[in-house]
Amino acid sequence: MEDEAVVARQLGRPPRAFRRVAVRCPYGRPAVTEQWPRDAAGAPFPTTYYLTCPHLVAAISRLEAGGGVERWTRAVQDDPALRASLERANEDQHELRPELPGGIAGSTRTGSLKCLHAHAAFALARPGYELGEQILAELDRLWPDSGCCSAD
Repeated sequence: MEDEAVVARQLGRPPRAFRRVAVRCPYGRPAVTEQWPRDAAGAPFPTTYYLTCPHLVAAISRLEAGGGVERWTRAVQDDPALRASLERANEDQHELRPELPGGIAGSTRTGSLKCLHAHAAFALARPGYELGEQILAELDRLWPDSGCCSAD
């Protein structure tokens, strides 16, 4: 099955602005995709790296539902190293897509997070992003033990 078809099945809809698979899970399926800056209609697509693995999407959603965005925003405000990590990643994001404003997930709020999914995807696609890696480290496990959740 083609990558874009797998991603459509993972998302439950056709992906917008799909460019390529940036990261695969240990089972070889798409886990993070890279998007074009604009979709086929020319509308801006603010997220460069998009988390598609259903297992990871659900795990990050649980973090967000438990107050994760607010908690990690406070951590960025309180920890200079995390703040510097976010600033570097937002600069990297702008270098990747200079035609669009904002940082990761299109965020324009300095020091505030918008979407943990986008930070997790950025960390998987660009290792060394400390904040995103710490968010991922909060998960019980990155990948399902029983096999791919996106298998045919």
